[in-house]
Amino acid sequence: MKPKVAAYITCYQDQESANRCIQAIESQSIQVTAIYIVDNSDKPLLLNENNQLLLIHHYPNNIGIAEGLVKALEWAIYQEYNFLWTFDQDSVPIANCLEILLETYYQLSQKNNYEIGIIAPTPSDPRTGKVIEGAVFFNDHFLGLKHNNSVDFYECDSPITSGSLISLAAAKTISPPSPDLFIDGIDLDYGLRLRQKGFHNLIATKAIMHHNFGSPIQVKFMNKYRYIQQYSPLRYYYICRNHSYLETRFSQGYYRFTSLMRRIKYMLLQILFIMLYDLEDKQLKIWACLLGTYRGLSGNISKTW
Repeated sequence: MKPKVAAYITCYQDQESANRCIQAIESQSIQVTAIYIVDNSDKPLLLNENNQLLLIHHYPNNIGIAEGLVKALEWAIYQEYNFLWTFDQDSVPIANCLEILLETYYQLSQKNNYEIGIIAPTPSDPRTGKVIEGAVFFNDHFLGLKHNNSVDFYECDSPITSGSLISLAAAKTISPPSPDLFIDGIDLDYGLRLRQKGFHNLIATKAIMHHNFGSPIQVKFMNKYRYIQQYSPLRYYYICRNHSYLETRFSQGYYRFTSLMRRIKYMLLQILFIMLYDLEDKQLKIWACLLGTYRGLSGNISKTW
């Protein structure tokens, strides 16, 4: 039986990137049957509707990635799709990406008691040449899992949201993402909860996707060149808040304390990098890190920035 696959894209203020993503999805060797789009832009983007696949929902109030994903999952489950292929607008999968993901999924699904929640491509940032790692939760924090190109696939707890092919049979067994997360940590939370339910989350090494990850700049720190990410105050707030909330809540026993210490250390490092390398809104970004970390550690994620 041919699987029924829908794609989902979160769009925000970048028409060119959104149309590139749409074109890449429509050009796949295996066709999706619909592309569900949440457009959070102030004004509706002019999106190319070449194959009449687009289902566009405009939310000028910006409902975020999390609530958009909730709506797409609910719609896809109601429409009896088998998979939802999720994207940020700044991602471009190569032409056989979906084909490889599905082939790997069905090959592994033949194993006894091997149920897959998410299968994702290998995302790389063309600006830095770096693979964007999936995450595993280790004791008290999420840790990037070193990419292994010598195998066809490997497991992780949480692939990044963009490019993830979600089994809707698995999605039915857990609660959807929390809309309160808004724009950060959604992948970490959702992937790990699927893992805790007994599903396997995979990264397929031969399924390639180009993905612009954040706003990287190269700096020299402690006599070494490294890439760091620069964000808006809004993004600093949600990163610090959501990661502090998730990591301290997933940690157990003594590790809750060590997780708290890690989050404070992370906040201080971010403030240091802002002071050293950011050129604008330094005070506002520092406040965003402080407030976000405080609210995350205190469990108050209903407060928006």
